[in-house]
Amino acid sequence: MTTTNLPVVRAANTSRRAPLRALLLLLPAYALLLGVFAYPVLESMLRSVTEPEPGLGNYVWALENSENVSVILRTFGNALIATLVCLLLAYPYAFLMTMVGPRARVVLVVIALIPFWTSLMIRTFAWIVLLQDSGVVNSLFEFFGLGPFKLLRTNTGVLIGLSQVLMPFMVLPLYAVMSGIDGRLVTAARSLGARPSVAFLRIFLPLSLPGIAAGGLMVFIQALGFYVTPALLGSPSDSMLAQQIYAQVSSLLEWGRGGALGVILLLATFLLLGVVALILRAARRKGLSVEVF
Repeated sequence: MTTTNLPVVRAANTSRRAPLRALLLLLPAYALLLGVFAYPVLESMLRSVTEPEPGLGNYVWALENSENVSVILRTFGNALIATLVCLLLAYPYAFLMTMVGPRARVVLVVIALIPFWTSLMIRTFAWIVLLQDSGVVNSLFEFFGLGPFKLLRTNTGVLIGLSQVLMPFMVLPLYAVMSGIDGRLVTAARSLGARPSVAFLRIFLPLSLPGIAAGGLMVFIQALGFYVTPALLGSPSDSMLAQQIYAQVSSLLEWGRGGALGVILLLATFLLLGVVALILRAARRKGLSVEVF
């Protein structure tokens, strides 16, 4: 081997060692993920088919019990409604963040981030005070000659709490996408004769679809697993799937049934993600650029 080939050999050895070193550096992170996330999920799956006896009896119980089916449908329905409410409120807010000046934008960003600085429990207890029969919300309704309405211990109260808690997870992805849209495209469309509403619907709205998809997925998936907000703002008849799992595991010590409900929720979430991925793939084939995953 000549001396001129030595740098090439050393470079090749270094390039071979680089992936190994990266893998060694990532081993603690992989171990943490396996221990904190993968192991509990696998244990729940195992218990769902082994306790109290081997078989699929827990899944039969979960899907044939009308109460469980109602809870599952209510969970997905509440998550969908909360996602739509967050989208309707967050879209104009994020759009306003892109239109105002730097100082006003900082204020709007801080307002959007304030919920992250407050405990979820404190925010939920605050909604209990606001939504009670003699609370601030009903007082406002009565001022305008409406109500009073029953908001606390109802599914409406649960939806209000979910929407408020999850709003930042819709605002931030929308703003991140909208801030990267070139405003000159809308201006060019208007200069060519398009009305402002048409320019918005044909230019700006399609370009903001990645933010809508990302924010919608984040809000929807998080809403599926909420426990504190439905437990405090709703009634037992308005319980969601996380409450049902907690009751089976903690109160009744039915680990198999709780695991089956958890696996059903997990599989339904994966199914939803698969459907969304297929829709996005079809959209890309039609020429729409929508990247989420």
